[in-house]
Amino acid sequence: MPKRLYLLALVCYLSIPAVVICGAGVFQLIDPEMARGRATYVRDYQVLNLARIGVLWAAAGLAGVLWVACCYLVLTSRHRSLRWLSLAAAGPLGFSVIATLEDRSPAPGDLYQRVITKLKTYWRVPLELAVFIGVWVLAYRAVVLERELLIKLESFRTGTPIATIVAQQAASSGMWAGGEFLEQMYLVPLLYFLWPLVFTATGWLFTRR
Repeated sequence: MPKRLYLLALVCYLSIPAVVICGAGVFQLIDPEMARGRATYVRDYQVLNLARIGVLWAAAGLAGVLWVACCYLVLTSRHRSLRWLSLAAAGPLGFSVIATLEDRSPAPGDLYQRVITKLKTYWRVPLELAVFIGVWVLAYRAVVLERELLIKLESFRTGTPIATIVAQQAASSGMWAGGEFLEQMYLVPLLYFLWPLVFTATGWLFTRR
């Protein structure tokens, strides 16, 4: 079993989308025009508008706190210096470095840490580069696959030809590209989280057989 702090870091990271989605949902629910028809319309409109903006900023702030807590817990679980925490400001790229740090007190069954600590530098560097490239490519391919599946699902649900849906998305390509970029940025740390767990689980199954 992985360390509890590592699992807690994963929970913090998985909570980020829920916080963002809830914040956006509340933002849409608070409509300043609800104050229409009141004698204090102007004041109520401003209060409601400030409330919805405050909810959005609060959600963004909480997501940032969860991200920093996630990086902090990973470093703490591996008994690494908190000076590495400054890399959290670099987002997924910074986490790519944090994820490569060795655990100075690995769990007894942590096969991944046992393997990488025994590797010489001339083997460790190519391995980390291969993992880095593999993670980013896999994240990109996952986003592309999701896009294709959603297009097919929309075509099946509405009866609209796939070419028409693709043309509609191309007309607003900036919005779609921005959304897919954010999805890819989210998947990169998630894959880094899962990579040691999958490696250890696969090795455990292999040794059992």
